[in-house]
Amino acid sequence: MANKDSVTGTLIVALVMCLVCSVVVSTAAVMLKPAQQANAELDMKRNVLMAGGLLKDSHANKAEVEKAFADVKIKYVDLNTGKFTDQAPAGGSGRAAAKIPSDSEKLPADEDTAKIIRRENTKEVYLVEKDGKLDKIILPIRGYGLWGTLYGFLALESNLDTVAGLGFYEHKETPGLGGEVDNPNWKAQWIGKQVFNKQGDVDIAVIKGQVNPNSPNAIHEVDGLSGATLTSKGVSNLVNFWLGNQGYGPFLKNLKAGEA
Repeated sequence: MANKDSVTGTLIVALVMCLVCSVVVSTAAVMLKPAQQANAELDMKRNVLMAGGLLKDSHANKAEVEKAFADVKIKYVDLNTGKFTDQAPAGGSGRAAAKIPSDSEKLPADEDTAKIIRRENTKEVYLVEKDGKLDKIILPIRGYGLWGTLYGFLALESNLDTVAGLGFYEHKETPGLGGEVDNPNWKAQWIGKQVFNKQGDVDIAVIKGQVNPNSPNAIHEVDGLSGATLTSKGVSNLVNFWLGNQGYGPFLKNLKAGEA
C-alpha cells in the first residue's frame, strides 16, 4: 500500500509541475509577444531604410531608425488595379496574405517566374519624400533562389526607373556562394542601374560572369554571383517578376503618369 501511495504521490507532483511549467511558459509567451512584435517592426524599418540607402549602420539603435524612418510613408497598392488603396487587408500584405485565398491569387505556372506560387493582391510600399515630392520608393520583393525564398526590398529613385538600392533580409542561400547576395560590393552594383528599356519593358538582369562596361546593355546588367548560377537566376527572375505586369509594373506606370 505504501508503495502504491508513493507512486500516486509522484504522479501528482509530476502533474502539478507540468501544470505550473505550462502556465509559466504561456504567461511568458503572452508577455513577450508585444516586445517581439516591436522588435520585428523595428527590424523591418531598418531593412527598408538600408535598402533605400537611408541608413548605413545595420546595428543602428531604435532612436536612429525611427528618426530616419520619419520621412517614409507606408501606403498600400492594389496590384490588380495598379493604384493606391486605403484598405489594408486584414491578413496583412506580405507572405501571410499570400496564404489566404481571399487576399491572394494562384499564379499560372508560366507567369510565376519568381516561383512564389501565390501572389497577394495588396502590397505595402514605402514612399520617401523630400520637400513634399517623391524622392524614392521602396518595394518589397521575394522569390525563390537555390534553397528557398529570398525576401528583400528594391528601391527606385523618383524617376521610377533607376535603382537606388537592393537588399535581402532573409534567405537560405549558401554562405560564400549564393549568400553573397549580402555582399555590400555586389549590392552596390545595383545602384544606378536602369530597370526599364526605352520601350518601357522590364530590362534588368543578373548575368553570368561580369558585366562588360562597354556593352550597350551594361546599364541593365549586374555581375553574376560566382559559383551560384541558380541564385543569380533566381534574383534576376524575382526582380523582373515584381517589376512586371503581375507585380508593381502597372502601379509604376500609373504613378509615372500621376494616375495612381
